[in-house]
Amino acid sequence: MLSPSTLTALAAARLDPAAVEELARRTVEEDLAGGVDVTSVATVPADLRGTAAFVPRQSGVVAGIAVAMACLDVAAGDDLTYELVRHDGPAAAGDQVLRVSGPVRALLTGERSALNLLCHLSGIATLTARWVAAVEGTHARIRDTRKTTPGLRALEKAAVVVGGGLNHRMSLSDAALVKDNHVVAAGGVTAAFEAVRRAFPGLDVEVECDTIAQVSDVVAAGADLVLLDNMSLEDLATAVEICQPKGVRTEASGGLTLDRAGPVARTGVDFISVGGLTHSAPVLDLGMDLL
Repeated sequence: MLSPSTLTALAAARLDPAAVEELARRTVEEDLAGGVDVTSVATVPADLRGTAAFVPRQSGVVAGIAVAMACLDVAAGDDLTYELVRHDGPAAAGDQVLRVSGPVRALLTGERSALNLLCHLSGIATLTARWVAAVEGTHARIRDTRKTTPGLRALEKAAVVVGGGLNHRMSLSDAALVKDNHVVAAGGVTAAFEAVRRAFPGLDVEVECDTIAQVSDVVAAGADLVLLDNMSLEDLATAVEICQPKGVRTEASGGLTLDRAGPVARTGVDFISVGGLTHSAPVLDLGMDLL
């Protein structure tokens, strides 16, 4: 069972405790592979207690502290006490973000599992913050995609929010996004849009467009949001001119890089979706130091 401190931290992060506990259990069990932490058992007295601090080795945006706590709970049972020095958010290199006290063997056993998830989620939050900074001064918002690690979607999307981004749909069922293969299967972009609207009239329908002609067609058909895929800056600006008077939102996507984020945002798009936030973010280097 997760500690009261961990449950409180998960609630503040709006994460499902049962799902996080199951993930933490699987992560620690994977590391032990049915055995014990042989190095810690051999070198650390069973009754030795101590305190460890989680510390970024580089500046960035830390996300997933509560998830790290869950991993430590699984490794140590209910024999830990926590001092949450910082909540998820910006931290400088050398700043302590979490202190935990308890059996040293258990701390060392849970260390790598906790850090694997914490460093990964913090990397996502840090990269998201860079994209958000790149579009500062425009009204464009940075959004994630479903290009997430299987089993980690909720955590990765929560890390995007910590970094200042927005979540796109969480699943295939909570919003419609008509993409190129749907267009082929339905016989055209307008036909695909109309089919979704008939089948699911209560859902927002976003339609992916590759050309300005397609944009005009789906706006006329009543699309709520248009995904502008791999368009030039000139075409993005033209698409915005078509969509804005009709109240249709626009989202740029496809082949975007951080150095192009500002110019793309200044075309007037409402959103910029970046799959790389979750599928290609480098980890933020954090460590656990036994004090």
